[in-house]
Order: sequence, then structure tokens, then C-alpha cells
Amino acid sequence: MAVSALVAVPEPAGSSAPSAARSIAPASLMSVVIALPAGSTATAILELDPANRSAGWLEPASAIADTGSGAAETKGDVTQPSVKATTVRKNTWRFDPNISWYGPGFFGHGTACGQRYSKTIMGVAHRSLPCGTLVTFRNPKNGRQVTVPVIDRGPYVSGRTWDMSRALCNYLEHCYTGSIQWRFGGGR
Repeated sequence: MAVSALVAVPEPAGSSAPSAARSIAPASLMSVVIALPAGSTATAILELDPANRSAGWLEPASAIADTGSGAAETKGDVTQPSVKATTVRKNTWRFDPNISWYGPGFFGHGTACGQRYSKTIMGVAHRSLPCGTLVTFRNPKNGRQVTVPVIDRGPYVSGRTWDMSRALCNYLEHCYTGSIQWRFGGGR
């Protein structure tokens, strides 16, 4: 079997300004003939290897018949476990517009959580969270973040929730009263 096609002869490549539509001259097309060996098929779809067929493979002319008895077999009533409703709280970043730090006058004294307060202790003061509660702080201006424990009680200024230790404010480069982001624990 012979296959033939018409092929257009391309022009040299390059840029040109848009032009009016042109028709293709039939003389610029030439016939292409592909000669195949005798007995071969002219398709690109290969027959599947019979060795890869499943045992229940159907021929194209096969009829499909239902061999089942009609009713599905059941194993009786199965009781499903009850589902308890729960609330999942996502640990999202929170915004505190008024965080401060404390230091001078407290160095060398004990904290409410039993530590000695110094210029190098990393922690935060909170009025009611249990000692050791982990809180992650992030400075939105430079992206620095760190997880620290609650080490003391405070702040004692109305409207403030957190007081950072001197070492914490130095690490975050946030030694002023201003905004910060925070969340509980060190989770991502």
C-alpha cells in the first residue's frame, strides 16, 4: 500500500512586515511517496504483545456476559464507630502592636520562674502563661524569629501583653516599643 502527501516547499526564514494574504501556488507543492515492504501495514499503532494480556482478555468481537448470581453477597450489618466532633485550632501568626522589653534595674534579680535575670537570658514575660511555655516571635521588619520560654511575669503597663528580655530584643533587633508577630510553640 502506498501513501502519498503534498508538501509545501518553505521559503527562506526571516522577518518581514505583515503582508496581504497570498494563495499557495500548486506548482510549489510536490508529491511524496512512501514505499512499504510487501505485506506490511501502514500504521503507527503496534499490536499488543499477547504475553502481556490478562487471562480474562476479550477479543474485539466477544460478547460481554454477566456471570454473577444477581445479588451481591453481604456480611451482615456492620456497626460503624461514632465520630466525635473536635475543634482544630491552627497555630497562626498573631500581631501584637505594642510589645516592649525590660532590662535595666532587673539584672541580677530572680525571675518569677526561678531563674537569675541577666543580659544574656533569652525569654519573655507574660502575666498568666505558665513558666516554660514556648512562644515564637518574629520581627516583621527583618524576618528574624526565635522560640523562647516564658521566664517571668509582666508587663505591668496597661495594654501590653509581652515584655522581651534584653537578649531577646537584641537577637530580634527590636529593642523599642512597637509591633511584632508571635505564635505559641516552635511549630511551623
